[in-house]
Amino acid sequence: MPVAAPVVECLGVPITAHTRDSAARHVVHLADLMREARQGLTGEPGASGSRRGSDVHLSNAYTLALADRDPELRAILRSAALNLPDGQPVVWANRLLHPTAELPGTRVYGPDLLTDVFALTQHTELNHYLLGSTPQVLDALHRELRRRYPGARIVGTCSPPFRPLHVHERRQQVERIRSAAADIVWVGLGTPKQDRWAAELCDALPVVAVAVGAAFDFVAGNKPQAPHWMRHNGLEWLFRLGCEPRRLWRRYLFGNARFVHGVVRQASRPVRTDSGAVAGDRLNSGGLVRHRRETPARIPEVRP
Repeated sequence: MPVAAPVVECLGVPITAHTRDSAARHVVHLADLMREARQGLTGEPGASGSRRGSDVHLSNAYTLALADRDPELRAILRSAALNLPDGQPVVWANRLLHPTAELPGTRVYGPDLLTDVFALTQHTELNHYLLGSTPQVLDALHRELRRRYPGARIVGTCSPPFRPLHVHERRQQVERIRSAAADIVWVGLGTPKQDRWAAELCDALPVVAVAVGAAFDFVAGNKPQAPHWMRHNGLEWLFRLGCEPRRLWRRYLFGNARFVHGVVRQASRPVRTDSGAVAGDRLNSGGLVRHRRETPARIPEVRP
């Protein structure tokens, strides 16, 4: 069972304040539940085919800034199985907004989550599927994960086109994942595309889909990671901006400003949970209290 962790709200999104270790164990726990559901071992009626999957989102300041202005993305994150604080500014904001909650002082970093879950699932029956990036990066990532975790099971990879997929292409992708018997699907397509795809995939299949950001590039060695001291002090964005200024300047200039504005706005009023308790008082031991999805799923359900 995963370690209980407080759930706090940041810019309208419930964030589970896990540590690095407890986040990885929570993802593995969700995958075990999904596998049991598919095998019909939970005793729930229709569990083998009807249970919704669990989407996990690495939520950094940019993700939350986008959700603050995009009702569809906000609805996806509010109904997600698990949102994790991927970014030191999000950790600081949560501690500022919820001073009475006992929150860890460190983030859950996407590359760490990916490698930690692979380490925990070595020599188990859990299957991994890698979805996203380019064929070259996927090949390098596959080799690196095989080298580090020879006991882990990777049952498939796919680098989809960067253009929007047609309905029949999305159905084919879902069918490939189902046929591969994947338990954990790692989605590296960039925010917000990966968040939408992870949620839609979980509407179609009982899997754990983790929207893991740039972790593919970092673990594969395709892009350099910021030094630890910069990541620990909330300066990773500055390092990445220096590496890719033309691609990232707009994201960080406007995204960071909107995030700060949203935090100030939230700090100016009390934030309460659905039950009326101050946010941060709830504990999450198996999954978030799910909010109603405000937008319909886009991928028709694919059943075995």
